[in-house]
Amino acid sequence: MSDLDHHYWMSRAIELARRCPVVEGAFSVGAVIVADGAEISTGYSRENDPKEHAEEAALGKLDAADPRLSRATLYSTLEPCSERGTKERLPCTDRILRAGIPVVVIAWREPSTFVANCVGVEKLRQAGVTVIEIPDLAQAAMSMNRHLDLS
Repeated sequence: MSDLDHHYWMSRAIELARRCPVVEGAFSVGAVIVADGAEISTGYSRENDPKEHAEEAALGKLDAADPRLSRATLYSTLEPCSERGTKERLPCTDRILRAGIPVVVIAWREPSTFVANCVGVEKLRQAGVTVIEIPDLAQAAMSMNRHLDLS
């Protein structure tokens, strides 16, 4: 996949992030899952429930046994979480690993706003997932989160 494709699909994820209901205690994130050059699922934060993450929403629309997942790329506007505030919800990095997605593309890494040290990228890479960062789209991916402390 070319850089041009990565920019196209990340821009699509950024569009989805703009649909998120804005809340004080959470990021607005968009996610797109692409396989064989086509969009197979999308999601955004709080799409179906107040605690839902974008990657969780997108993966939840696909059968866990979908063979396309093993050759898919997941685009997320923000680094997938490596921990959750509640034990009932699996972190998005774990969901991605369970799905067998080999490539994850992000626009920016999670700041320490809610989690002191997000290690989503490191956790994915340790498991053999290719993680690509697109820093030139970070500002656009952050734009719907300006109400939060992004330090």
